[in-house]
Amino acid sequence: MTRSDGYLLDNRQSEAGQRFDAFATLFDPTTFRHMEGFGVGPGWRVWEVGVGGTSVVSWLAKRVGPTGKVLATDIDISQVASVARPPIEVRVHDVGAEEPPGEGFDLVHARLVLVHVPDRERALRSMIKSLRAGGRLLVEDADPALQPLLCPDEHGPEQHLANRLRHGFRKLLADRGADLSYGRKLPRLLREAGLRRVEADAYFPVTSPACAALESATVRQIRDQLVTAGLATDEDIDRHLANVASGTMDLATAPMISAWGRKG
Repeated sequence: MTRSDGYLLDNRQSEAGQRFDAFATLFDPTTFRHMEGFGVGPGWRVWEVGVGGTSVVSWLAKRVGPTGKVLATDIDISQVASVARPPIEVRVHDVGAEEPPGEGFDLVHARLVLVHVPDRERALRSMIKSLRAGGRLLVEDADPALQPLLCPDEHGPEQHLANRLRHGFRKLLADRGADLSYGRKLPRLLREAGLRRVEADAYFPVTSPACAALESATVRQIRDQLVTAGLATDEDIDRHLANVASGTMDLATAPMISAWGRKG
């Protein structure tokens, strides 16, 4: 993640941990399926970019074992500092502004990171530069413009309000430089960067308790920004949070597109 005064979702806010837990529930199975397909195992050297929470690096640490290494970097390591013990090294690093923190990695992975990075092109180059020949890059990012609705089945006032607030969230992201159609670009960008055997797929959760938990934490985290920008009132937000808590709405996320390739 790249530090910016305009970054919307600060890791230090209390809701950040709840969001990371929801991401883990929603997306870890997809991420781990890809990594298992690559054959991640003992002795591998892995760079986890924009690590956020602990679930992915903890899984990787078990896979690479004591002879491997997992370098976990972020601009704010407050959520992951507790797991900083071998084979995990935790380091403050800005992937969009600094040189890569090492080289010769077997795998470099970033999930839900680059969409927020102002200099995404530099970040992608840095990640590829750090790979060994034959190493793999796995980038997983959202594409909110591909599916912009929180409630795809907008059949009542509760769903209409939910989608209006989601539109406000997307506007806040775009105003801070997020590329809301980044996910779909990943296969092309990886090929243009010279990676071989590029493939991609997508995961699109439509309803689950984790979707509701993620929505509740996100709206509480950005509440002040929504109100200040005139995108919602406190009453709107209170009503929406109560609707989410009722468990009667089908809440979706943006599709997460996973793209991977091998360095020549």
